[in-house]
Amino acid sequence: MEIPGTPLDTPPMTLSVSDLNRYARQALESRFPPLWVRGELSNVTHAPSGHVYFTLKDAGAQVRCTLWRSRAQRLNLSLRAGMQVELRAQVTLYEPRGDYQLSVEAVREAGVGHLFDAFLRLRAKLEAEGLFAADIKRALPPYPRGAAIITSAQAAALKDVCASFARRAPHLPLLLLPTPVQGEGAGARIAAALDRAGRVAAERALDVVVLVRGGGSIEDLWAFNEEVVARAIRRCPLPVVCGVGHETDFTIADFAADLRATTPTAAAELASAGFHGASTQLAEHRRALRHALQRRLDTAGQRVDRVALRLTHPRQRLADSRTALLALERRLRMAMQARQQMLRRQHAHLAARLGARRPAPARLRPALDALHVALGRNAARQLAQRHMQLDTLAAHLAHLNPEAVLSRGFSITRDSAGRILRNAADTAVGSAVSVQLHHGAVDATITAQHSPPAAD
Repeated sequence: MEIPGTPLDTPPMTLSVSDLNRYARQALESRFPPLWVRGELSNVTHAPSGHVYFTLKDAGAQVRCTLWRSRAQRLNLSLRAGMQVELRAQVTLYEPRGDYQLSVEAVREAGVGHLFDAFLRLRAKLEAEGLFAADIKRALPPYPRGAAIITSAQAAALKDVCASFARRAPHLPLLLLPTPVQGEGAGARIAAALDRAGRVAAERALDVVVLVRGGGSIEDLWAFNEEVVARAIRRCPLPVVCGVGHETDFTIADFAADLRATTPTAAAELASAGFHGASTQLAEHRRALRHALQRRLDTAGQRVDRVALRLTHPRQRLADSRTALLALERRLRMAMQARQQMLRRQHAHLAARLGARRPAPARLRPALDALHVALGRNAARQLAQRHMQLDTLAAHLAHLNPEAVLSRGFSITRDSAGRILRNAADTAVGSAVSVQLHHGAVDATITAQHSPPAAD
């Protein structure tokens, strides 16, 4: 390869590191156009600037990659460790450090990486066995006597956990069971530490286990994805709080644990939550007790004041009673006088009414005599009028008497059935009739009929 501006026959020149890296970057970018590369994602980091840094690897090698913010914002795929992807990238070199890397332009998912695939298979297997069931999860004791911490003695997470316990429950005894949390055999060592915590729980007065580790890639956290760790967690007689990695990291140990914490610090906070809450509750009870005592004191003071107001000297009480008795005597006298006056007025009023209604026969005699005379005259007049009406009715009745009509020469003729005959056509020749006279009656036979002449 030629260095720009340097003939082949000229002696080699001495380059600075910056020039060397710049020439190397230019050579890589000119030699390799943008191309697609397949691999598994690892160590995915989302920087505050918006850039995404990660490692692309396969079974034999790995390469660092950078996805700039302008392209990450347009990406419709959430990058995470264990993903099998295909990248369209430019081969380049980061000049300040001389790091060979890929500048990613596009990302498409090609499948799940073998580690993540193993994670999914184990999770499905243990879940089918019921190892993650909610009903087998044990509740944390609110006030544990002691806590076992399982992590590496050199881990930064240990400092965070101890600091959290010291801040929230400084009296709580802590037992560190140091064990490797990364590398070959780490899973078996973690499981052995969990078994040991169960064996010494009664002797060391332990009530909870805190299993923690800081963040890392899926490879770094793989010890917590081993089946032996999950079964040791469920086998442990103490409830286990698991705080592995960061908030976005999930391991098989998280699912198997009785309680998952997002970080190691959060795991210590959950294990000491009862003590921390107790201090708050004690402060609230203290305030409530102080308020209740003050209220009772105030109430008792008011009762003393009321009793003191009722406490007077016997002489004063006698004087007050005498004054009250005199007042009652005056009120009684005034009430009796008012009652007597009212009764006198009622008596005078009733006497006046009685006097006004008392009868006076001598005064009423002339009027009574006049009414007697008028009554006699009216009775005589009424009697004369009734006699006249009776004579008129008797005369009228005499005129209507059939006997009187018969005495003037009239008669009444009846047929054989006793019906009075008023029309000659009502009889037949030869029929028998009876004739009633003024004195007596005769029977006759019809010999002829004579109808009255027809009217013109």
